[in-house]
Amino acid sequence: MAAVQDGSTELDTEKETKPEILSDGSANISGNAGSGVLSSSPPAGGAQKPEEDQQTLIAVLQFLRRNKLTESVDILKREAGLSDDQENSKATDAGGKTDGDAGDTNALLSRVSIASAAAPQSAPLPLKSGDDQPDVRVILSAYSQQGEPPLYKVYYSDLKKFIESVLDCHRAELSQLFYPLFVHMYLELVYNNNESEAKAFFDKFSGDQECYYQDDLRVLCGLTKKEHMKGNETLLDFRTSRFVLRISRDSYQLLKRHLQERQNNQIWTIIQEHLYIDIFDGMPRSKSQIDSMSGSLAGEAKREVNKVKVYYGLLKEPEIEVPLDDEDEEAENEEGKPKKKKAKKDSLGSKSKKQDPNAPQQNRIPLPELKDSDKLDKIMYMKESTKRIRLSPENLPSICFYTFLNAYQARDTPLNLFLKLNLIDKESDDVLERIMDEKTASESKVLYGHGGPVYGVSFSPDRNYLLSSSEDGTIRLWSLQTFTCLVGYKGHNYPVWDTQFSPFGYYFVSGGHDRVARLWATDHYQPLRIFAGHLADVTCTRFHPNANYVATGSSDRTVRLWDVLNGNCVRIFTGHKGPIHCLAFSPNGKFLASGATDGRVLLWDIGHGLMIGELKGHTDTIYSLRFSRDGEILASGSMDNTVRLWDALKAFDDIETDDFTAATGHIHLYDNSQELLLGSYNSKSTSVVHLHFTRRNLLLAAGMYNSQ
Repeated sequence: MAAVQDGSTELDTEKETKPEILSDGSANISGNAGSGVLSSSPPAGGAQKPEEDQQTLIAVLQFLRRNKLTESVDILKREAGLSDDQENSKATDAGGKTDGDAGDTNALLSRVSIASAAAPQSAPLPLKSGDDQPDVRVILSAYSQQGEPPLYKVYYSDLKKFIESVLDCHRAELSQLFYPLFVHMYLELVYNNNESEAKAFFDKFSGDQECYYQDDLRVLCGLTKKEHMKGNETLLDFRTSRFVLRISRDSYQLLKRHLQERQNNQIWTIIQEHLYIDIFDGMPRSKSQIDSMSGSLAGEAKREVNKVKVYYGLLKEPEIEVPLDDEDEEAENEEGKPKKKKAKKDSLGSKSKKQDPNAPQQNRIPLPELKDSDKLDKIMYMKESTKRIRLSPENLPSICFYTFLNAYQARDTPLNLFLKLNLIDKESDDVLERIMDEKTASESKVLYGHGGPVYGVSFSPDRNYLLSSSEDGTIRLWSLQTFTCLVGYKGHNYPVWDTQFSPFGYYFVSGGHDRVARLWATDHYQPLRIFAGHLADVTCTRFHPNANYVATGSSDRTVRLWDVLNGNCVRIFTGHKGPIHCLAFSPNGKFLASGATDGRVLLWDIGHGLMIGELKGHTDTIYSLRFSRDGEILASGSMDNTVRLWDALKAFDDIETDDFTAATGHIHLYDNSQELLLGSYNSKSTSVVHLHFTRRNLLLAAGMYNSQ
């Protein structure tokens, strides 16, 4: 059931047709009886009884009839010599289920295997469908035996030899097939109890896979028996998601002709059932272009996913008059007239008082009304912004670094770390004196209540509340006036790795080991939205500056952007080669930065849905990313004990907008990391786990001392 964009996967014709997708996502099977064989033969390792054969036959007929595949029903009944009366009688004997009852039918269908000879006379007609649907996945729940086990190495070697013989421009694109085919062929051998053949297959071809799949291969090599596959998350990922490959039409035609000539049905069946080939018109992509977008558990993102309209602009600020400071009123120039201070213009950072054409409607999602205390805080923010240090490559920020000792085994360490920083008034004129004050620096407040380690915290915009997420599966809301727990939010089934308040308060988001992110409101016990789609843990979460979108990073090596209004996924970004641990939106809301265990910082254009930059230099996991208040500097903190500063303004200004129209959905990335690196600052033995720019652009950094 191959789903192909802008092209067909048929082997028996050169005519290009678009896939015919039924309303329920099922496959449209057409052709004569010789096109393919649908058999109720038992899988390897067991024999089916005659009664089970009859039940399976009835189940298949019911499935085909539910999906209105009447031609296939007639063909199958004619081949089986089954009349209408016999079918009705046997259906009643099987349990009296009608076509609308799917319970027993789906259970029976799980035993169906699609048999094909090692070298059939004609290639089977591919099944065509749209996105995976639950009914289809039930049928594919068991890997069927597609050929003789000893020949699997021959099938794979033959394809490998072909790909290595084509022109370089096609070789890079077709080489993307190696990894998903390798995984599914190995799992198919294991599932059908061919352990020795599976081990030989793994040993022979595992070394040919890309280096960024090595962690997955280490997990895969532990699946040596069919029993190991039950409940395994890695296997579940590969069985329930299509691995997406983006290939040019010319490269795809080469592959199609080769498989047609060789009649390699084993390879083609896997492509049908487990791969989604996204075909584009234009020149084939280079190896570097492909590598920059590869690495996730499910391959690249489909191009249509990133074409949804995203309102990335900022909301219009409320009209608030800023009174003059006393010092401003008293300050006079030589003529005795009050001085007039000019507001500084921020190129990327400040929120506009005019309506941004790319911004959502002001009432697109309900936001809390501004209280008097909120207005006072905004007035304070505006005053502080006039005193803000304007950063640039020639004027880098000062960095104050906190090192925490004896923190590695403390269960409440993350909560304590942020509270210590919060007790200091970071916006005061004497902030540096306060930072160096030993008495102030040593103060802390421990909040007890969680039943496990605390992994994530977030302060409310008004700094009256604190959120904390824990291993115990809960998020707690704390009052910073009374230092007591106000609410415990329960919804996640496993540890919650991260949580964050909305820029406007009231809403917050959480993500955890259960692979989903949840949107909450402080006055609701249950989540308002559940963002499901990641194939592994949701490790980090971030609100967009306009609060209409939520970004999530995951161990599946993808970044997703979700619409708060309807819960839809509107962007999927691939390119990281390891679990993602931090995200940061640019102050103007147009760009997103992500950091991962691969030591790379990737820059994304939200509006176009494309990667626009790659910052290389860190040698270990990146745990924190922050844009300066004006958006001109990006700071990154890593487990390699360094803080690095990058020229974000140059990185974004260098992008040519004409490149965004590329048919491949990707632009060429220049390796200009050294040009964009403004400074690297090392600590002796302290990893950097948190960064924060104050309102005046002082950079605070914090981490835990590692004595090893």
